[in-house]
Amino acid sequence: MLSFNLASTSEIGHELGIRLREHRLAQNMQQAELAARAGVSEGTIRNLERKGQATLDSLLKVVMTLGLIDELAELFVPRPVSIKALEAFSSKRLRASRNTP
Repeated sequence: MLSFNLASTSEIGHELGIRLREHRLAQNMQQAELAARAGVSEGTIRNLERKGQATLDSLLKVVMTLGLIDELAELFVPRPVSIKALEAFSSKRLRASRNTP
């Protein structure tokens, strides 16, 4: 399995495409059928599976169609690392800091 920490964006996309292809095949679905159900073109499915390239909207449609949307629920959830960080996280309004010259 690919270590995402050491991979390029194209390698990560390719790995995700392979994983989605495996899920599609496990559900005994052809690319054309997945495309029709997801409301995307067959070319989109081919690009996603072979190159790991798709728009975010197309990726989400495919993930939903394959029944994998719950897999994304924990994707970018902030995880405090200490009690102090948890307290700061829950009591502060979140903002990015300003860059001052």
